[in-house]
Amino acid sequence: MTKPEHKQKKQETDPSNGKIVQKAKPAFISRKRLKDVCPVVLENLPNNDYALLDSGNGLKLERYGKLKIIRPEAQAIWQPQRSPAEWKDVDAIFTGDTTEEGAGRWAFPKKQLPDTWSLSWDGINYLGRFTSFRHVGVFPEQAVHWKFMEEKIKARVSQGKEFKVLNLFGYTGLASLVAAKAGAHVTHVDASKRAIVWARENQDDADLGDKPIRWICEDAVRFCEREVRRGNTYDGILLDPPAYGRGPKGEVWQLFDDLPHMLDLVRGITNEKSSFVVLTAYAIRASFYAMHEIMQEKFGDCSGELQSGELVLRTEKSDRRLSTSMFSRWVA
Repeated sequence: MTKPEHKQKKQETDPSNGKIVQKAKPAFISRKRLKDVCPVVLENLPNNDYALLDSGNGLKLERYGKLKIIRPEAQAIWQPQRSPAEWKDVDAIFTGDTTEEGAGRWAFPKKQLPDTWSLSWDGINYLGRFTSFRHVGVFPEQAVHWKFMEEKIKARVSQGKEFKVLNLFGYTGLASLVAAKAGAHVTHVDASKRAIVWARENQDDADLGDKPIRWICEDAVRFCEREVRRGNTYDGILLDPPAYGRGPKGEVWQLFDDLPHMLDLVRGITNEKSSFVVLTAYAIRASFYAMHEIMQEKFGDCSGELQSGELVLRTEKSDRRLSTSMFSRWVA
């Protein structure tokens, strides 16, 4: 596997204001291609921990453990399948009331619920929260990636070998906990102090405090730039970048502008023993083929294949599927 040469930034002029800006040259462009495996639909099935119960009219009805909640879902342009009575029998509804913060943007039809509540995934306990931006601390569709990662880690560790995982844009850390429990040494990076605190709480709640996890609050690009300079590499890398975000020191992230450079860096911190790189993207105006081709450009000379497509949730007691995100993953 050829290692990329990391080029210096060049100066260009921004035509909108005439100012000189710095733009990174591509560090690596592969002239080969991995085996194309696409489109791939990875489906998360309902279980006791989580189930998509129904969706429609721009909403989705979900069950987290025993709690039933309603949240917005722009892609649910169809009609609900369950009865109005079933949609009314819920514990929490995200209202999006802009005059409130945190749990104040939620309504609780039956009784007031605490901001934080206990959840579980495949035996790993973690904490859910009613946040002001409608999320509850976990993206259930990612479970298909966690299972994939878990198998890769256990296969290597069972041979007495070390496995190092880097989780970029790691949010509340459930993927990091899955990797650590499977036997990996994990580095978790997120720019949000609040997310890092939440992730540490999840580690305690899961009783995995003895597992080797480094929690780092830093801009993901800056972290990877430093890792490239230091020559550090990882056996598996997850990255789940937002469409837009800010770092702890005011760094601005724009997915379409910054993802190519980010993947240059990720390419630079893999090695000949690396098993996978998993990229997931939400809420962007693009096809998964866009993710597929940028991954081909950076990893095309590696061994293995490139799997790309969509993550979907299968509705409980129905064949209806809800697409949540797109992904591309290099598998050695």
